[in-house]
Amino acid sequence: MPEEIRRTFGHALWLAQLNGKHEKAKPLHGFGGAGILEVVESDESGAYRAVYTVRFAEAVVALHCFQKKSRRGITTPKADMDLIRSRLKEAEILMQRLRDENAEKVRG
Repeated sequence: MPEEIRRTFGHALWLAQLNGKHEKAKPLHGFGGAGILEVVESDESGAYRAVYTVRFAEAVVALHCFQKKSRRGITTPKADMDLIRSRLKEAEILMQRLRDENAEKVRG
């Protein structure tokens, strides 16, 4: 991934950690709300996307970064959407485990 695009994506993630939102971050359709965001950036080598979630109070989770290969429209390819959904489920499980562990430590 080109350096300038990595910087844009990194800046978007940093802003999200500070409860901010990058000017290019938009909700990713198909997830029922603004908890899953997508940043789209292009250069001469192609179009790139970074998808992350701000659904968790504990962390911002990067779900997928990729170069969009398809030349047909702006729709995110099904394979990439499936991967994002799978990684979101994994993140939900991980966050719940962390909450459970922290609750256990508090209890004693």
